[in-house]
Amino acid sequence: GPTRGNVLSGKEFFVLDWIQFADQKQEFNKRPTKIGRRSLSRSISQSSTDSYGSAASYTDSSDDETSPRDKQQKNSKGNGDFCIKNIKQADFGRREIEIAEQEMPALMALRKRAQGEKPLAGAKVVGCTHITAQTAVLMETLTALGAQCRWAACNIYSTQNEVAAALAEGGFSVFAWKGESEDDFWWCIDRCVNLEGWQPNMILDDGGDLTHWIYKKYPNMFKKIKGIVEESVTGVHRLYQLSKAGKLCVPAMNVNDSVTKQKFDNLYCCRESILDGLKRTTDVMFGGKQVMVCGYGEVGKGCCAALKAMGSIVYVTEIDPICALQACMDGFRLVKLNEVIRQVDIVITCTGNKNVVVREYLDRMKNGCIVCNMGHSNTEIDVASLRTPELTWERVRSQVDHVIWPDGKRIVLLAEGRLLNLSCSTVPTFVLSITATTQALALIELYNAPEGRYKQDVYLLPKKMDEYVASLHLPTFDAHLTELSDEQAKYLGLNKNGPFKPNYYR
Repeated sequence: GPTRGNVLSGKEFFVLDWIQFADQKQEFNKRPTKIGRRSLSRSISQSSTDSYGSAASYTDSSDDETSPRDKQQKNSKGNGDFCIKNIKQADFGRREIEIAEQEMPALMALRKRAQGEKPLAGAKVVGCTHITAQTAVLMETLTALGAQCRWAACNIYSTQNEVAAALAEGGFSVFAWKGESEDDFWWCIDRCVNLEGWQPNMILDDGGDLTHWIYKKYPNMFKKIKGIVEESVTGVHRLYQLSKAGKLCVPAMNVNDSVTKQKFDNLYCCRESILDGLKRTTDVMFGGKQVMVCGYGEVGKGCCAALKAMGSIVYVTEIDPICALQACMDGFRLVKLNEVIRQVDIVITCTGNKNVVVREYLDRMKNGCIVCNMGHSNTEIDVASLRTPELTWERVRSQVDHVIWPDGKRIVLLAEGRLLNLSCSTVPTFVLSITATTQALALIELYNAPEGRYKQDVYLLPKKMDEYVASLHLPTFDAHLTELSDEQAKYLGLNKNGPFKPNYYR
């Protein structure tokens, strides 16, 4: 199929020269691993979604109902340029970050590499992602690389309050807490961006809300912004819409469609976290349950594999005949949602689209059906249609609501239709290390690129970067790469050092 976005040859990238130098010094690996230098094309999956970060909040601050916006807090150094739930949770949050560091070897390797030079010196990064222990490791790595950072949350439920406190104590300007209102959400983003005397020159976004806000409120800021790095399918879709309309005024890097995001974060992360999120919120028994998974992209594949392994009977909906055929050959029944909606016990959306589960389907669900979303935004389930006078909402536990019909039928709605794993459970840190490292390298590339290299368009990361990120994680498994002989390399038409896959590899 056609590639999505612009592909540059490997030798045109600043960050690849930086990587090359690092490889020569062999600072990162127990064993040097081989890396390639070819670019990457768009991922096949349209159904994949962002899954960056974890949402567990291990300390209960629910007894303090005061809005963080009404508090005056300062860290131990007297700095108050942040807005979080409770700065007193910083010590616990620091321990969470230290645990995450043990599972994020590539970011720690970048820090070691940065002891000699600072490729992000002078960078002022404004970020809008899930604020979790894993994100904290990324933020502190960016600082070690020379950047200044200001951060807000991309999801009103996914912030780990303890981690936000630890970041604020460490001097970061963080504006986020778990359970923000919609007004709080946009207020936090505005506080990140709108600071007198501080002009961001890089954007790290997850879902496109930060980019949207700057376009809407502060368009003149783009005169000094060098680029955008976007990691979710939702945000990437919004960038391509801007590009198509001729309204994208800075270069953007599409991290979501990199192999290191699609084949690891979207698949393995969701395969483990879907069960965790459902179990923590509902204590559901998976064996024998009939489950409807909407979408068979990488996220859908991960969810289906996990549920099948636990003994669930899994149905799939899909619009793409290729993904549909994959679902069939993986042993799942491909159906339309209306064919099985009355009989399924759990409905999970994984499409990245809107209005996948509408009121008509919600009305027809069986009593006790669990409804949740694994996509980035809260548009997949039409939750707004449930906020009507004839339906009763009953909060059962944190992030769990019963929506009750007049006849007594009820469904169990998780996280109000927002991202289940980030709102209700945790996700594997090691997988997120892969995505976060890709984000960091993309920032380095855009920030250091000479003027004119990138036009006002959306770009894809080079294959060499993907292979490099993967190689940084192999020593964790004591994995030993096989090297091609000269004869084998000639037979395959490959360079011994890669790339080992063509541009269009997905």
